[in-house]
Amino acid sequence: MRHIIWDMGGTLVNTYPEVDRVLCEAAFGDTSPEHLRHVTDLTRRSIAHAVAALSAEQHLEPEVLEAAYNDLKERWRSRPAPVMDGAREVMARVSELGGLNLVATHRDRSSATALLQGLHLEMDDIVCAPDGMARKPSPDMNLLLAQRHGLNPAEVLCVGDRPIDVVAAKQAGMPAALLVRPGTSVTLPDDAPGALVVASLRDLLPLLD
Repeated sequence: MRHIIWDMGGTLVNTYPEVDRVLCEAAFGDTSPEHLRHVTDLTRRSIAHAVAALSAEQHLEPEVLEAAYNDLKERWRSRPAPVMDGAREVMARVSELGGLNLVATHRDRSSATALLQGLHLEMDDIVCAPDGMARKPSPDMNLLLAQRHGLNPAEVLCVGDRPIDVVAAKQAGMPAALLVRPGTSVTLPDDAPGALVVASLRDLLPLLD
């Protein structure tokens, strides 16, 4: 593989620890281990799912949780979440091989651009679902990036941290890698078998040629 389509939050940028703490504090008024584990389980499905579930459980208006998350995104403009360990090395290797580092994200373009700029991550292209693209597990963002750059899907590795990233890759005819926390048990969807499951982004380096 020569090119990578990166998911952003939880894959390229380690956003989840801060998101989990902010939503936990907004929902429960604390960040106790029990509450934090519960929030973590919800956000790993999606942040929208976590907001909906927590607002229903805690009898809160969703806007309370959304405001806490939006405040965090504003803070990221000056103090961005850290780059995921190993990401810079993999990106550098892709560039050395003449490949492209691309992003397909559910994040709005303003937030995504601010994070990338704050972290000095230079991507070759980015597609954001809020610009009018179908969200994953739809393959549309992946297919658009491949079409824009004339890429052979078989040479494009899609890297994400959720099963929907795998489904989107497979439906686009692209190989997939799923980044998981060490010790995490993952069940891949029946319609998207065969993803490489890695605990470190550095595990991707041998795949690049």
